[in-house]
Amino acid sequence: IRHRQALAQHACRSGYSAQYLRLPTLLAQFVQARAQGTYDRLLKRLAKQALIVIDDFGLAKMTELEKQDLLEAIEERYGSGALIVTSQLPIGDWHEYLGGGRIADAILDRLVHSAHRIELSSRESMRKERSSLKQAGQSAK
Repeated sequence: IRHRQALAQHACRSGYSAQYLRLPTLLAQFVQARAQGTYDRLLKRLAKQALIVIDDFGLAKMTELEKQDLLEAIEERYGSGALIVTSQLPIGDWHEYLGGGRIADAILDRLVHSAHRIELSSRESMRKERSSLKQAGQSAK
């Protein structure tokens, strides 16, 4: 299990409702919900979770509609549950990634205002590390 998924799994084992979502998956859910007329239902479902983990923030460019959807999801649950956002993009670059302007300001205001930040130092990719360990284990046989 990936470390980011483990956070949501631990919350579930502790009796909390939790959901792990990659940002591209969440954005696709908004498109599908809008097409099916279930957008409000999706927002309410997300708001009911005690914990939402949004992974892969900042990997791909977002459209204005996607930024608005993200803002709506964050706003809907603001103050009612925990939100973990993971990203390889430094926090200092998030405003630019979100295109600057009012939507970026609003998203970051809600994300950063009462946030606990954990920044990991730069190091080798976890995938690369695991691959090296696996290869070392195979050559030891």
